Amino acid sequence: MVTSVRPATPADDEATEQIEVAADALLIERFGAVDWPPPTPPQERSSAPGFVLVAEHSSDGGTIPAVVGFVHVLELEGHAHLEQLSVLPAFGRRGIGRGLVEAALAEARRRGHPEITLRTYVDVPWNAPFYGSCGFVTSEPDTPLLKGLVHVETALGLFEYGPRVQMTAVL
Repeated sequence: MVTSVRPATPADDEATEQIEVAADALLIERFGAVDWPPPTPPQERSSAPGFVLVAEHSSDGGTIPAVVGFVHVLELEGHAHLEQLSVLPAFGRRGIGRGLVEAALAEARRRGHPEITLRTYVDVPWNAPFYGSCGFVTSEPDTPLLKGLVHVETALGLFEYGPRVQMTAVL
């Protein structure tokens, strides 16, 4: 079993969309959500300022790798924000998500960001507790951009399913 992380290309768009749908299904099931927002269209994700990294997995020695996860970091107003982390559920709990987070932190640091934020559910084990184990700590939205994300989440109805929090990692 070989897993590697690399920058996404347009050829990965379909895979990242399918991965997000599959990963979101876990939250939809957990919350009994009937009105979950659709995934970000891959063309929108890849054209947004920032970067997308994908995790490729190969169980046959590396000759036929498949994209099994991705992380999307927005770079807006001089700020790095981890917008999305998704791993195919069948590949969960193998360190792939952690590897993607570590790669995203390294890339954000390389690009000169002093910190990176994210927003997530407090009570979902693979959300805030997971990010806490990756070095993120709870923080308060303190810029117009970060405060605006709270408004976006409110408009999407995300707070209906539980408390959400901002978290920050110092790079």
